[in-house]
Amino acid sequence: MLTLQPQDAALDCQADSWQNALDQAAASLHEAGLVEASYRDALHAREAQGSTFLGSGIAIPHGTPESRDQIHRTGVRLLQFPDGVTWHDGNRVFLLVAIAAASDEHLDVLRRLTHVLDDEGVAERLAKADTAEAMVALLAKPKVKARLDAGTLCLGFPARDRFELALAAAARLRQAECVDARFVAAITEQEPVSLGQGLWLVSAGTGVSQPALALATPERAFTGPRGAVNGVFCVAAQGEAHRELLGRLADLLDSGEGERLVDADADHVLARLSGESSRTETARVTLLNAHGLHARPAKLLVQAAREQPLPIRVRLMEGAAETVSAASLTKVIGLGARRGQTLIFSAEGGGEGKSADGRGEGKSADGGGEGKSADGGGERKSAEAALAAMVAAVNGGLGESVRPLSNVGDASHQGARRHEANGSDAETLSEAAYEPFADDTALPATAASPGLAIAPVFVMRAPSFDYPERARDLTPDRQGDAERQRERLRASLIEARDQLRALIGTAKGGDVSEILSMHAEMLDDPELHEAAFEGMRDGLSAEAAWWQAIDTAARAQEALADRLLAERAADLRDVGRRVLGVLCGVTLPTPPQRPYILVTDDIGPSDVARLDTAQVRGLLTARGGATSHSAILARALGIPAVVGAGARALTLANDDELILDGDLGRVIVRPSAERRDRAQLRLKELEALRRDAHGLRFEEGRTADGRRIEVAANLGNTAHAADAVEQGAEGVGLLRTEFLFMAYPEAPDLETQIGEYRRAFDALDGRPLVARTLDVGGDKPLPYWPVAAEDNPFLGLRGIRLALTRPDVLQTQLRALLTAAGDRPLRIMFPMVKDVDEYRQARAIVDRLQQEIGAPDVQVGVMIEIPSAALLAPSLAAEVDFFSIGTNDLTQYTLAIDRGHPELSSQADGLHPAVLRLIQMTVDAAHAEGKWVGVCGELGSDAAAVPVLVGLGVDELSVSVRQVPMVKARLRGITWETARLHAETALTQATSQAVRDALEAL
Repeated sequence: MLTLQPQDAALDCQADSWQNALDQAAASLHEAGLVEASYRDALHAREAQGSTFLGSGIAIPHGTPESRDQIHRTGVRLLQFPDGVTWHDGNRVFLLVAIAAASDEHLDVLRRLTHVLDDEGVAERLAKADTAEAMVALLAKPKVKARLDAGTLCLGFPARDRFELALAAAARLRQAECVDARFVAAITEQEPVSLGQGLWLVSAGTGVSQPALALATPERAFTGPRGAVNGVFCVAAQGEAHRELLGRLADLLDSGEGERLVDADADHVLARLSGESSRTETARVTLLNAHGLHARPAKLLVQAAREQPLPIRVRLMEGAAETVSAASLTKVIGLGARRGQTLIFSAEGGGEGKSADGRGEGKSADGGGEGKSADGGGERKSAEAALAAMVAAVNGGLGESVRPLSNVGDASHQGARRHEANGSDAETLSEAAYEPFADDTALPATAASPGLAIAPVFVMRAPSFDYPERARDLTPDRQGDAERQRERLRASLIEARDQLRALIGTAKGGDVSEILSMHAEMLDDPELHEAAFEGMRDGLSAEAAWWQAIDTAARAQEALADRLLAERAADLRDVGRRVLGVLCGVTLPTPPQRPYILVTDDIGPSDVARLDTAQVRGLLTARGGATSHSAILARALGIPAVVGAGARALTLANDDELILDGDLGRVIVRPSAERRDRAQLRLKELEALRRDAHGLRFEEGRTADGRRIEVAANLGNTAHAADAVEQGAEGVGLLRTEFLFMAYPEAPDLETQIGEYRRAFDALDGRPLVARTLDVGGDKPLPYWPVAAEDNPFLGLRGIRLALTRPDVLQTQLRALLTAAGDRPLRIMFPMVKDVDEYRQARAIVDRLQQEIGAPDVQVGVMIEIPSAALLAPSLAAEVDFFSIGTNDLTQYTLAIDRGHPELSSQADGLHPAVLRLIQMTVDAAHAEGKWVGVCGELGSDAAAVPVLVGLGVDELSVSVRQVPMVKARLRGITWETARLHAETALTQATSQAVRDALEAL
């Protein structure tokens, strides 16, 4: 945990701008050996996301999550600016608390500083502090808060008199570790004092470690010798801290609602003691932000509160019964609210208050039942509207991307945990919620890997992991303190790593081995380790702490706009399940020793590595999209696959027969004999076609009547270029060069890049290579290239836009490509180009390098993946050498559908007529200028789409390596005339489904 020390402080600093102050902070961290010099860029990048001004003259600059690998060790530096510095948000800053935190420790620093923000004169005192010790003392002396929460309540106690209730309340404080036995002894000697309304009070200051207020109520109200007994309050007094709680108790008595406590549950007791009355309207909402209410979301919550027509207050359901003004930033931050906790907003209405679920909280103040003032209804509606606005603001993420909580595993107050290992502690599937499949039923989904399969089902239901939340509740052989839990996790990580090494050695297919290697690297992620260790320090079991770390990281991935990265959350959970299985001693399910179609929620590389692919005829998943790893792995292994079928697919029974069509994205459950016979016939035809296609894979791609269509391969790694040639690829139509940049902790130098690209050119042996320049950005950042977070990175600084901000990086890459090519054909392609201006800027760099290097066979083009580029294709075609259409992004940008969306992915179909019209416009513009057009998206290997693309005039199809032979075979089965007919038919349809239906009819 970070602490503030005098030796970390620098006094009398001067700066003429906030940028200069930030540079001094970065230099101070670097000189202290905490960070690399490049951490300066991370501090500036973080300020670009939002001001780190905290209040009371204090700012807490820190880096972005992507910069954590630049941190050598955790620490802070304090920089005093006596004359002040005007921050970029207009606030005056006198102290910088510069933070180097490899995890999220800075959030704890922020919370511990909030006590300072309540002190109006602290900014002046910080500016005038003449010693480091004095300055640290101002910051590090938190206000002691008295405790009142569900843990200090003892409700419905079977007591016979008020003395037993007093003792029960004192015992509850001892259980809560607020007092010791001396306090309890002192209470036993006291006579409870009447407060009125049947409430009584005892108090003591002996043996108090934390000031607190307890309440014990009887099973039912009774009358004793001294009067009615509805409850006994017990005060653990210490200094002045407990007086605030006594003030709340006085307010409760003044409201005349004390008698209601006897039958109230913990929520209602805390509500009353927090100042909420029966006329108070309340609304509850669960906080979804990954790092809780830190400065950025807290500011937006405060802004929303200030926009309401009446005062809004807020408290934590899980915390102390302390209601604070939602319009006060310091108070809101001081709540320390974390993800999964519940915020309770309140506002005064005009009559009987209601909670968010509409339940009346009690009678009106005058005891007249439902009565209210004449304008009470209007006041109540105003309060309800204001609270609804606050709930909506929190549910909206308060400026951050958030993911919903699951039914289990997220709430901090939960006890024992049980979750299915199939994902993010997803809701347990209730099979009763779905009607059974009727025979010969079609189950629509998303085509992921082409082919046809007929086989019985094996439903791989992930095992349940049962473990207690708290380490103290583990079995004796696993119990122990945080260090013991840490050792258990370390041992499990070692065993999981050994398992992965064994799987890598037996993995079927290079893609599987590559992904498993990535999993092994994930096991060594220090951020995951530190996040888990932090949970253990808070008392969590190794199991709960590990899964909490995994789930938090996975949810953060899922919140990214780039689905390729978001879907990597499945890899995190795959790694997490492996370690959790070791910790819990759970073995994973074993498939049958016979042919089957695997049905599962989703599938990870570890699952694939264990499969006997000779037995797996097909794959059906409830989740995932065409770019998920389940789809990628299925294509890599040549297994027909359909994904995104929904949770109902998991209700299939083992041995149910399926027909799975990976071309059409269709599954037939328990097919009729007639349908099965037809499918068997088609399957035999497909198997014969595959054999023929493989035998003819080295022939040129041509239609039956001789029209030339080049068939190339998409590569994510230069190491696979030789395999592409072996499968008959006539070149590489898309080399995703970012793989090289992501494989290194810093930008690869010129020689490294030349070596990688030369490997591909050598393997291609004179065949053309289309290399897409670096395509990264805010949605898929590089650790050494910090980019400010964006609300929608898909529409932000990425692709060529980002590359042009660092022309040195782009120039090095282009130089490497031109040098490695020599006299071999090189096609350079710029991604995410929206118009000709961006192309001209990038092309100018190529032309300048070409004057120096003089590679003889170079063409320069752009990817058409933004609708504006397709609409402006004529102006681009006049200057580029070629177009390559990225149908994946073009489809989702055109249809405004995230292709990885769990509900909408099946609608993100590249055969939508709107997408086809953009392709037609692009081809027509290119051919008018004598330029060629390729397609490098998934649509290029879609059997139904191939004739359409050919009919639209596309000159090249670039597909996954294993699809090359089949695409060539598909070309040989059509003529130019039939292709034109397919294209014309598709363009006249209104929807993608209508297109597919019409094409199937042809």
